[in-house]
Amino acid sequence: MPISTTNTLPIAIYYEQPNWFKPLFAELDRRGTNYVTINAIEHCYGPEDRSEEKYAVVLNKMSPSAWNRGHGDAIFYTMGFLEHLEARGVRVINGTKAFASELSKAGQLVMLERMGLPYPKARVIHRAEQAVAATEGLRWPVVVKPNIGGSGSGVKRFDSVEALENSVRVPDGIVLGMDTVGLVQEFVPARGSHIIRAEVLDGKFLYAIRIHITGETFDLCPADICKMPTGAELTRAACPVDAPKTGLSVEGFEPEPEVIAEVERLMRAAGIELGGVEYMVDDRDGRRVYYDINALSNFVADGEKVVGFDPFARLADWLEREQAAVNGGQRSADESEAATLMGVR
Repeated sequence: MPISTTNTLPIAIYYEQPNWFKPLFAELDRRGTNYVTINAIEHCYGPEDRSEEKYAVVLNKMSPSAWNRGHGDAIFYTMGFLEHLEARGVRVINGTKAFASELSKAGQLVMLERMGLPYPKARVIHRAEQAVAATEGLRWPVVVKPNIGGSGSGVKRFDSVEALENSVRVPDGIVLGMDTVGLVQEFVPARGSHIIRAEVLDGKFLYAIRIHITGETFDLCPADICKMPTGAELTRAACPVDAPKTGLSVEGFEPEPEVIAEVERLMRAAGIELGGVEYMVDDRDGRRVYYDINALSNFVADGEKVVGFDPFARLADWLEREQAAVNGGQRSADESEAATLMGVR
C-alpha cells in the first residue's frame, strides 16, 4: 500500500443555502485550500457506503429555516446523514448533538433551565388550539414560535387574548414547527431596543455584535444587516437586495466576562463548536435572558468594519488546522500499515 506524503483529504462543507457561505468559499479559494462542497438538496447516501471517509472533516451548515425555501425534507435527512458520518468515524463539526440542539427550541429551554440560565417564560404546545390556554401565567404580549424555526420564521406576536383566539380560528393562523410543536412565550421588550449575539469558534468566544432592532421583524440574521448605527453601509457581498429596508443596524460589542463564560458553557452543553447565542436585557426587570441558540453561524457582514477582523478568515484557519490534524493522523496510520505489510513489524 503506498504511503501518503501529502494532505489528500479535503474539508467538506455541507450546506443548503449557498448565498450565506459565499465569503467562506471565497476565502478558501483565495488560500487554495483543498475543500469540496456538498449540496444537501442534491445529496444521497447508502448506509454501507464508505466514500464519505474521503473527507478530512465535514462542516455541517444545514439551516433549520430550509423549510421556508421548499427544502424542509433535507432537515431530517441531514440528521441521518450526520449519524452515518459519525458512525464511520468522520470528524464532523456541529454533528448530531449540535444539530438536534438547534432543531428544538423546546429542548433549548430545557437545557437553559437545567443549567440555571435565565430565559423568557414559555409553554410548549403541539396543537394550535392549545395556544390560548398555554398563556396562563405568562405576561402579555406573547409570541408563538415554531419549534423548528430559523431566521425568525413563523414567529408571531399577540398583544391580547382576543387576537390570539382569532388567529387560532383561522387556518394556518398559528404556525407550529415541522414537528407540529411550538412555543407560546412571553414577548420580552429589549432594553435599549437591541439584542446581543455572541459567536463561538471551536467552542470559544469569537466576537459579539449588538443588533439595534425595530420590533417589526423577528429575522435578525447578522449576515443580512448591512448598516451600522451611524448609517454607514457595510459591504453587501452577503446581503439581500432589500436588507437596508429592514431598519436594523449592527455594531461590535464586548460582553461581560460572566456572559462569555455562560455562552461557552451553554455551547459545550449543546455540542456546538461553531455557532451563536442571542440574548437581551428584559426592560421590565433588568434581567438578562437567553432566547436563541444557533448551530448555523452566519457571520456579520463586513466583519473588518464591525468587529475589527474577518471572522471567515478565522474560520478558515481553524478548518485548515482540523484538516491538517486528521490528515496527519491518516498519514501515520498509512505508514504503520505499510510498514506492517513490508514485514518491518
